[in-house]
Amino acid sequence: MLTFILILIIVAAVLLIGVVLIQNPKGGIAANFVAPSQIMGVKKSTDVIEKATWVFAIALIVLSLASNFFRPKIGGTENVNESRIKENIENVNVPAAPAPNAPAGATQQQPAGAAATEQPAK
Repeated sequence: MLTFILILIIVAAVLLIGVVLIQNPKGGIAANFVAPSQIMGVKKSTDVIEKATWVFAIALIVLSLASNFFRPKIGGTENVNESRIKENIENVNVPAAPAPNAPAGATQQQPAGAAATEQPAK
């Protein structure tokens, strides 16, 4: 169903582009140099093109919003990329790093709660 809606979105977008390109400009600098559309054209053709523009624009918006309901969902609200990232993070094998060697002559510190058995020499 999602593929069908995506095809309809593409068709509506291409038709909207075509309808917008064939519209007669209604202002700007070029409006002073071109003849009005009533001389050589049909008066109602601009109304039909304008309505077609609105129809294709609204169809494009509605289809775009409707496509959200048909997209695949994995694990509730997660999308495919998020679940793959989480899976890769959980399956990472991190090698255990060896403990660093203490320098010669240094004493190791005891935890705070442990009782000291040896007193330092004075």
